[in-house]
Amino acid sequence: MTKAFKYQFPPGPRPLPIIGNLHILNLKRPYQTMLELSQKYGSIYSIHFGPRKVVVLSGYKTVKDALVNYGDQFGERPQVPIFEKLFEGKGIVFSHGETWKTMRRFSLTTLRNFGMGKSVIEDTIIEECQHLIQNFESHRGKPFEDNTVMNASVANVIVSVLLGKRFDYQDTQFLRLLSLINENVKLIGTPGILEKSTSNNYFSDENLVALVSNLFAAGTETTASTLRWAILLMMRYPEIQKKVRDEIKAVVGSAQPRIAHRNQMPYTDAVIHEVQRFANILPTSVPRATTTNVLFRNYYIPKDTEVITLLTSVLRDQTQWEKPDTFNPEHFLSSTGKFIRKEAFMPFSVGRRMCAGESLAKMELFLFFTSLMQKFTFQPPPGVSHLDLDLTPDIGFTTRPVPHKICALFQA
Repeated sequence: MTKAFKYQFPPGPRPLPIIGNLHILNLKRPYQTMLELSQKYGSIYSIHFGPRKVVVLSGYKTVKDALVNYGDQFGERPQVPIFEKLFEGKGIVFSHGETWKTMRRFSLTTLRNFGMGKSVIEDTIIEECQHLIQNFESHRGKPFEDNTVMNASVANVIVSVLLGKRFDYQDTQFLRLLSLINENVKLIGTPGILEKSTSNNYFSDENLVALVSNLFAAGTETTASTLRWAILLMMRYPEIQKKVRDEIKAVVGSAQPRIAHRNQMPYTDAVIHEVQRFANILPTSVPRATTTNVLFRNYYIPKDTEVITLLTSVLRDQTQWEKPDTFNPEHFLSSTGKFIRKEAFMPFSVGRRMCAGESLAKMELFLFFTSLMQKFTFQPPPGVSHLDLDLTPDIGFTTRPVPHKICALFQA
């Protein structure tokens, strides 16, 4: 590897002792600072989180190149203190090496055996949609917060897969579990200082519990937050909401929307994709690490270096999107109104570590969204203009909407 030293480590802001570059970070929304730094240092640069030296990859072309063409080299998870403290290298999302390979393979096989991607899952989601619709209808058009019930409804889908049952939205144990997930999402948005060893006992009780915990949390938080963004954005842009409802009425009528209808509903499909792009749920993705010394785009990145693939820079890449900072479903529509796929649309990431639940999430988003939009018109509470709705994301590892109330007006 002597030749490697002819190449430089990616440049970046000068760190201070102990705190590194924490003094220049927007600690509430660090991805915003990372975007700004990419304007100064380029699409590959380094930053220090305290003593941890991290490489940031920014922009569609660079991120795709790393995750697709150098997938094996960027395919590990780093020893991030808070992840290690919470999960101890177990499960699927934050595990390492052979543990990750084994648990991911086991997860995908088991979930398929339980009906993932099949009509049985579609029926489960539709059943849960009906419970959610009943809950929304019970408010009789009066303002309410949709945070807890949306999380509970989406969580019940993965609970049905993992445990073979669903919980009532008022079940205290269920609500406690959802509350703990919510707290963890906030916690892992902040740095920690511990390290912890991992275990190679793939199918120990601890590893399986961590796996179920990962699947439960991952199958709840991101999808529920995306649906909450969808409702908020429909309130903010009533003209888009009307177009969605008109398309659903024209294609489905009063029947239950199903996945088979998606190809006949290009505008609604475009709106859902644009919600995902604009919501930017995982702006920094889940951090990765190099499995070996890497020469990438004329930079030398040593083995075990933590790497952040800045997904927000992909979903807001000015070279890929006409109006990257604006909610605009036209990003996914041709001039004739047909749905078009965009390679820079990667909210689930790409490559070896991409989201294992992508197919389930896509099915949930379409069925929940169309089922709700078919039954309700969403408006802000009385006295609040749709132009005044706050689209600033809340603080945490994921970018959830800030707490707000909605009015769901039932359409007979």
